[in-house]
Amino acid sequence: MRLPTPATVFACISLAACSGQIGGGPSDGRLSDDPNSAGNGGDGGVLTVEEGGPFLASESVARRLTRRELDNTLRDLLGEATAPAQQLLPEDAYAPYDNEYTQQAASGALIDALSVMASDVAAHVLDDPQLRDVIVPCTPSGPGDADCFRTVVQDLGGRTLRRPLTDDEVTAYMGLLTFATEDNAEVDNDFYTAVELLIRALLQDPEFLYRIEQGSTAPEDEDRVFVLNGHEIATRLSYLLWGTTPDDALLAEAEGDALLGAEGRRAVAERMLEDDRARRQVHRFHAMWLGYRAVPHGPELAAAFAQETTALLDRVIFEQDSSYLEVFTHGETYLDDFLASHYELPAPEGGLGWVDYGDSGRAGLLSHGSLLASFGKFSDTSPTQRGIMIRTRLMCEELEPPPANVNADEPPGDMDAVCKYDRYAEHRSSGACAGCHGQMDPIGFGLENYDLAGRFRDHDDGLPECVIDGQGTLPPYGDFSGPAELGRLLVDEGEVEDCVVRQMFDFAVGRRAHDAEEEAIESLLGDFQDSGYSLRQLLLDYVAADAFGRRIEPRLQEAP
Repeated sequence: MRLPTPATVFACISLAACSGQIGGGPSDGRLSDDPNSAGNGGDGGVLTVEEGGPFLASESVARRLTRRELDNTLRDLLGEATAPAQQLLPEDAYAPYDNEYTQQAASGALIDALSVMASDVAAHVLDDPQLRDVIVPCTPSGPGDADCFRTVVQDLGGRTLRRPLTDDEVTAYMGLLTFATEDNAEVDNDFYTAVELLIRALLQDPEFLYRIEQGSTAPEDEDRVFVLNGHEIATRLSYLLWGTTPDDALLAEAEGDALLGAEGRRAVAERMLEDDRARRQVHRFHAMWLGYRAVPHGPELAAAFAQETTALLDRVIFEQDSSYLEVFTHGETYLDDFLASHYELPAPEGGLGWVDYGDSGRAGLLSHGSLLASFGKFSDTSPTQRGIMIRTRLMCEELEPPPANVNADEPPGDMDAVCKYDRYAEHRSSGACAGCHGQMDPIGFGLENYDLAGRFRDHDDGLPECVIDGQGTLPPYGDFSGPAELGRLLVDEGEVEDCVVRQMFDFAVGRRAHDAEEEAIESLLGDFQDSGYSLRQLLLDYVAADAFGRRIEPRLQEAP
């Protein structure tokens, strides 16, 4: 084995930059030997897929850890809680999730930032005696204590790469100890010099930065289907349910057969869902899915919105394990005095607690300021943007982009018109615009009584003559007024249950689902319905499925 130096790592990542990823481009989970069959290839070639046949697994390519996943990993691995990836690395692309590997292009800026991050983290951790003692559980007898350094290499290396190191790898890393015992009068020999170099090397290893899966040939002897080993499954579980690296307990379970069977994975996942990290991961999934990960308000209001939304998710998903659909129809919300006053709702008893919406017209997530604040434009609410949010995020529809001759960054319609409803009249009357906007704007106008801060209003901001009637339409299902009626309409028509399964699947596999994965999604949807719409059970069913423990190797053909 060659020691993973920064140059080696840079070379590996630079090769990935040619196509934006390590491994192949998107493919389906069905197999074909026909080199002429259609595929979804990337720059490197055309992937062949087969129409029909049983669904076996999803493709697996190397997926780089996101900035948030890196920070969570460094916190849980080394105790590094300063979020260095957020500070130093280029921002991830959100589509809407930050883990979509088709968007993960490597660049010179990324490579340089990873080198700086590794150096900074190593230095910071070793400067803190408490963190250093966790990483180095033995007391070195001197700069060249090989036994102590071997303990560090095996323990830290295995936890960092999420698998035990081979003997050859341990031997290669042991070579770093020579830098702690240099025969040079100008150098103060120090055992921790080798530890610092070890940390820097591990944090730039492709197996740390990327989730690289290999597996072994499946029992079916399919040449592209591989069964994952326990450590690869542990990594899948941990980054799906926790957004971070496997802990010691999960790595121990990976050593045996606990994760290789469906019931074993389910039992382990049940334990993991009891951890607070699972709650934080579910919160983050919803924030990216529904677009409120960055609320455009001050810290006090943003914190109050976050508290309200996470309390509802926790109550429905974790505390009561009730129908997930209640997230969109729940008749109570969690408020402090500040947010109750902001919404003009009754104050909670004791200054913090659950408050009944009563006849306010509010219910569920669509009433929360976190969502209502997230899809504005031109310093105000946007019926179009809110309609797009409902269509794409909650109904999972694909919308065509605006025509090339339409400037979407210009305010709509006749700017001489005073009232917003009149300014949007061109959307309703123009044949070129009405077809698309007729599917979006009527939804947004049904939420117009709620401003960008989630407060109720009965007229356009600063224009009492522009009365808002709050009437909307959700094509093709019918009319509604306000978030409570819209949430109920979406639930009654089955849009939410189907879409949340699809969104969860996309998030889990790190890309948009392919047509051949429709079978897996439909199966999960059936399980979701049978469970009474428990999101907790949906996650458990997903990880217990045979496909979770397998991968498909993408096949590349020469591009024509």
